Amino acid sequence: MTLHDFLRSRRSVRRFKPDPIPDAIIERILNTATYAPSAHNLQPWRFVVIKNPDVKLRLAKALIDKMRLDMQAEGAAESEVEKRVTNSLRRIEEAPVIIMLCRDAIDVRVNTPEETIMNIQSTALAGLQLLLAAHAEGLGANWICWPLYAMKETQLVLNLPETWESQAMIFVGYANGPVQLRDQKSLENVVVFL
Repeated sequence: MTLHDFLRSRRSVRRFKPDPIPDAIIERILNTATYAPSAHNLQPWRFVVIKNPDVKLRLAKALIDKMRLDMQAEGAAESEVEKRVTNSLRRIEEAPVIIMLCRDAIDVRVNTPEETIMNIQSTALAGLQLLLAAHAEGLGANWICWPLYAMKETQLVLNLPETWESQAMIFVGYANGPVQLRDQKSLENVVVFL
């Protein structure tokens, strides 16, 4: 397999086996993630590794309660709300490891919109590096943006420093069954050559 084949073979995994992941593998993945490029070399990424079932349950409750309120405010049908809540809870409980990807907002050099965006982009690059590192270890992973809708709730339930803003949570584990392949847009639809 070439490096390009490897990179193209990464998929978002949504179902996991309950098998635990050795701490050494998690540390190796996180170490690799920290080699991502960052604007001004600020390295604003922070990681919270969640394996404790009680912590996962508290996090799930905080996210689901906020999700429920948001969906109800948007006028979603109660059956739709319950379906999404049930599915979200299952996914959080099933993931052997959840890595909360945060950015430390204290490291922004100048508080301008551009610097904030660069800081967020840098954190996202560490998230991609983490996904690829997990893939290199034979693990599946999935990037979930739910914490963006519940930053305060996430911060409180995980007792994070005030400057740590949750950007995503990444579910990590061994894939349970085949991974669904999705169609990619063709280059003609996403590239302009000048």
